[in-house]
Amino acid sequence: MSRDLNIKVHHLTRVEGHGNIVVNMKDGVLEKAHLSIVEPPRFFEAMLKGRSFHEAAIITSRICGICSLGHQLTSLVTTEDALGLEISEQTRLLRKLLVHGATMQSNILHAYFLAAPDLLGAGSVFPLIATHKDVVLRALRMKRVANDIGDIVSGRAVHPITPVPGGFTRIPEKAELLEIKRKLLEETLPDGLETVKTMQALAGAIPQFERETEYISLKNADEYALYEGAIFSSDSGSIPVKDYLDVTNEFVVDHSTSKHARYNRNSYFVGALARWNNNHAQLGEEALAAAEAMGLKPNCYNPYMNTIAQVVEVVHCVVDSVRIIDTLIANGLKNEKPNQTPTRYGRGFGSNEVPRGILFHDYTYDNKGNIIQANCVIPTGQNLANIDNDMLKLVPEIINKSKEEITLNLEMLVRAYDPCISCSVHMLEVDFIE
Repeated sequence: MSRDLNIKVHHLTRVEGHGNIVVNMKDGVLEKAHLSIVEPPRFFEAMLKGRSFHEAAIITSRICGICSLGHQLTSLVTTEDALGLEISEQTRLLRKLLVHGATMQSNILHAYFLAAPDLLGAGSVFPLIATHKDVVLRALRMKRVANDIGDIVSGRAVHPITPVPGGFTRIPEKAELLEIKRKLLEETLPDGLETVKTMQALAGAIPQFERETEYISLKNADEYALYEGAIFSSDSGSIPVKDYLDVTNEFVVDHSTSKHARYNRNSYFVGALARWNNNHAQLGEEALAAAEAMGLKPNCYNPYMNTIAQVVEVVHCVVDSVRIIDTLIANGLKNEKPNQTPTRYGRGFGSNEVPRGILFHDYTYDNKGNIIQANCVIPTGQNLANIDNDMLKLVPEIINKSKEEITLNLEMLVRAYDPCISCSVHMLEVDFIE
């Protein structure tokens, strides 16, 4: 179809940070379709220069207000790898419980408050307070319990204070964990199953669009990988975390202050849909039943279904949090002191799944335990090239729609990735000069 089309969405709403959607078609030829990132570069790697291993996690948690826990735990894992700090099984379990809480609160935030208004034809969540009050209250209840996990286990829900290199400065009481378990079973699990029904009812509003791409996530032989594992590509299999630079291959494009990434193809997908495609067989029966109810199947190539994969993860995190609490209590809570005596100094690597995808930290320490070099590769930055490639395929497929409909489909596409744009902007190479 011969058509001229110019779309510029200035500062896309319902995403974290600032990004513009730009599309230009002339005489039916698509000349441009991309997400332009306009946030100024951030300098967290430079801020780490010269800082003690006691400070790194506190600084890097400030990269993101939503994923502060994910950055903090990845920073701790990286420091422990660099300095040879072993952690206990209790510390590992408490961290996994924290990851579940953070994943729940972020996935609920995106599904209900950022993505659902599109599926209900609303401009934001605020009109839904009047039309769907019970649903909004349900979302707030679920977020409250998820944040309670952060408050009790890590000292506070945002920018945690008790997780430190080698362990925790405070171990939660048995009664506190039992109260979290009660809320999870009596409130959050029923709310999660109602969420599945809500998304099931809205499934017809999810755009039908597919583009097969490469899916990258952590993979762990023992469990659905959110904390710990090896890098896994749907194209080429596993690769150690220490070789992450061979996967990310960051590069600069003119329309973005955030780097793009590519591995076996010219782009790849990270996040809940990648985790689902790579690791769905390791989910429990409750999460698999939720996926089936919402029409999410293995090898799903529809990026809009990322939101549905997030809801599946909410069910998984609720159920697995109860299992972790039972294990902690059965093992007996121990008032352990953090192991903060380095056994070596050098370079360390860390990777965890944060809600928006696989996150990498990489630090090099001198023999005083101070950072001399750092690198952080953020999930949204890894997704940007894939978003652009989705747009290039999507626009010609919906070109017969009105400009308003095309614009809405593109906005929904970007929002489906749940981008955290401010976090992604680490454009500049930082050379530390003495």
